[in-house]
Amino acid sequence: CLGSDGKVHEFGSWKTEDCYSCSCDKEGIQCCSLFASPSGYDKEKCVSIFNKETCSYKVVEKDDHSKECPVHEWVG
Repeated sequence: CLGSDGKVHEFGSWKTEDCYSCSCDKEGIQCCSLFASPSGYDKEKCVSIFNKETCSYKVVEKDDHSKECPVHEWVG
């Protein structure tokens, strides 16, 4: 199967560099995200930062990244 990364993959499954889990069989290729995106937080005061190593978002204050912001809704 030809993945979105432009590489040919054998039948089976793999994790992409941008945190998607993909699988390939005779029917084709399917990928789904390994992370949830924050959507319910104060976007004027806070910013979301994606960590590719952990495949997760952290929502912190724009002026002080050491302070986390509450998130009320995640979309995955």
